[in-house]
Amino acid sequence: MSQLRPQIREDEFVGRVVRLQKQGYKLAYLEAGSRIRALAGYRFMELLAWGSICYVDDLVTDADSRSQAYGRTLFDWVVARARESGCEQFHLDSGVQRFDAHRFYLARRMAITCHHFAMSLADDRNA
Repeated sequence: MSQLRPQIREDEFVGRVVRLQKQGYKLAYLEAGSRIRALAGYRFMELLAWGSICYVDDLVTDADSRSQAYGRTLFDWVVARARESGCEQFHLDSGVQRFDAHRFYLARRMAITCHHFAMSLADDRNA
């Protein structure tokens, strides 16, 4: 996870995951050769716009393990969990700079369906 979310300090990671789990966040990983090769953080939710969905917060394959089907295997596993849970759709956001990830998602038959807008509120607290 540190490769995908380097801004999260190691000593903060577990506490953050525990808080997210109380909101329905699930963490899954694929292990091979006693090493975690891929990791997915996801949740099931219902939204007015899309109905029942599986939203993937985090999906990463270890940099040394890419192009070895670990990411695809874990992706397919999460999609299967979403179907089993009755989700109507499967969603994730991906940073605009992550071109390799975009090729991966498009190859998995995902479509680019919207723009995601964000605004930092951290500076507002000091105003």
